[in-house]
Order: sequence, then structure tokens, then C-alpha cells
Amino acid sequence: MAFNKKKSSSISLKDCELSTLAALAQKGDKKAYNQLLTQSIPYIRNVLSGSLSDINAIEDVTQEVLISVHKALQTYSTKKKFKPWLYSIIQFRRIDYLRKYYSKKENVTSSIEENDFSASHVTNEAHKGEYKDIEAALNTLPDKQRDIFILMRIEGYTAKEVAEKMDMTESAVKVSVHRSLKKLETQIL
Repeated sequence: MAFNKKKSSSISLKDCELSTLAALAQKGDKKAYNQLLTQSIPYIRNVLSGSLSDINAIEDVTQEVLISVHKALQTYSTKKKFKPWLYSIIQFRRIDYLRKYYSKKENVTSSIEENDFSASHVTNEAHKGEYKDIEAALNTLPDKQRDIFILMRIEGYTAKEVAEKMDMTESAVKVSVHRSLKKLETQIL
């Protein structure tokens, strides 16, 4: 039992230590700045390895996170813990990477009926019918509403990006997605 307490306090100390290093780095301490970045790397890689399987992608995103930390360090509030601030930067850079990655893929549409689709995209053959239900429900939406929903909820664009792309206001995009979601819920559930 004492071992667990000691372990959890060392984890807290690590975050406190990072917070202290960040505060010193903000004041211009180069040694603290170097330690902050060096000690953050394992945490960054660990977070990314849960969602990215390619080691090169993890390294690329890690570098992007470090650059973002460098650029935004002055915005860090020393009154708060460092890791949650760092975690949000990791998530933003991970999403940026995934958007770039998937935007390079060809936008090929294939039906779920095709055997090739099922073999490469459906992990559990028992769920094939559920995917058909979702596809059918999406097809009941009006074209523009379906396009907005797919852009935001499936492809991961922000409301602002979709609004610019569809020549709409940001709030109109959000309303459209909300209505689509409600309609899909009633059809699927």
C-alpha cells in the first residue's frame, strides 16, 4: 500500500516538476527550457502511440508538438498544471497530422456491398449490417445536410472550415449537424 502512495506522489511530482521547469523557461532559463522539452518527449510519444501506429508519424507529430510548445510557452499559465496544457497541444497536432494524412488519400467511394470493402474495412463481419444501416440513414438526409455532417463528423473538419467551404455561417453549420444527428439517432436507434 505504501508503494502505491509513493508511486502516485512521484507522478504528481513529475507534473509539478514540469510546471516548475515551464515557469523557469518562461523567465528565460535555457537549462530549464531544455529539460522541459527533453522530459516532455516520452509523455508526448506515449500519448501519440495510443492513436498512431506508424513510428515515423509519432516522431513527426512529436516534433510538431515541441515546435508548438516553443511557440506557445508564454501562453502557459503557471497557476495550472503543465501536462493538461501539453496534452491539448498534442491533440491539436495529432488532429492536424490526421487531417493532412487523410486529405492525401483518394476520395474513392465504395459500397459496403462490395466484398473488397468488407474485407479491408469491416473488422467484425457481424457488424456489416450495422454499417449498411448507417449508410442507409445517411442517404436519407438532404444532400447538403449530409455533406455538412460528413465533413464535420466523419472527416473531422471544424465548423469554421465547413462554413467557409459551403458558403454558410458557422452557426448554420452547427445547427445542420445537430439536426442531422438527431434525425440519424431516430432512424438508427
